Amino acid sequence: MIQSDPVQGNSRQTDWYAIYTRHQHEKTVAESLSNNGIEVFLPQYSSVRQWKDRTKNLLMPLFPCYVFLHGGLERRVKILSTPGVYFIVGNGGQPAAIQETEIEAIRTAVASGLRVEPYPFLQCGDRVRVKAGPLVGIEGILIRKKGSFRLILSAELLQKSMAIEVDAFSVEPVTPRSLAGPLSSSRLSPADHHELGGRTQLLGL
Repeated sequence: MIQSDPVQGNSRQTDWYAIYTRHQHEKTVAESLSNNGIEVFLPQYSSVRQWKDRTKNLLMPLFPCYVFLHGGLERRVKILSTPGVYFIVGNGGQPAAIQETEIEAIRTAVASGLRVEPYPFLQCGDRVRVKAGPLVGIEGILIRKKGSFRLILSAELLQKSMAIEVDAFSVEPVTPRSLAGPLSSSRLSPADHHELGGRTQLLGL
């Protein structure tokens, strides 16, 4: 990731982009840009924080130091002069567009009401598609650890991922693999489903 210079080439105002912000300034930046008529998306998750005298439920950014921006690059100067903004994420001096399917998958997951959390970025694994429930149609990486399963969604450009709980039998392989391949370790049997009670568990950080 590098700081982007003035908009060049065929960057489209309807594309999604990412803004890199000062630590813990994501909400302030998103609110400021939104108040100036710029469409932003700040995915958040609920996190319980424990202190000696109290417990509090906080909304935290899923992707720390990043805010997504929908178009708006014609107001680049305004964006970059917003307090807390460092730069627009880009490559070769140009803002780098983010795939809309990634944004929509993240948006759907956050709005689903299911539990979501940040997760270490993954590039390999068994790619599956959700075939039922509030996440139907979304594709991600299925992983298994100690008998539990999670669906991992990623923002490739940012090298960031998130994990979300899904019903154990609500996913199907995008590209079937042989039983001898990597998918065999993640296949669900009736025993697996019984063990999980029909639900997957989200991996805690």
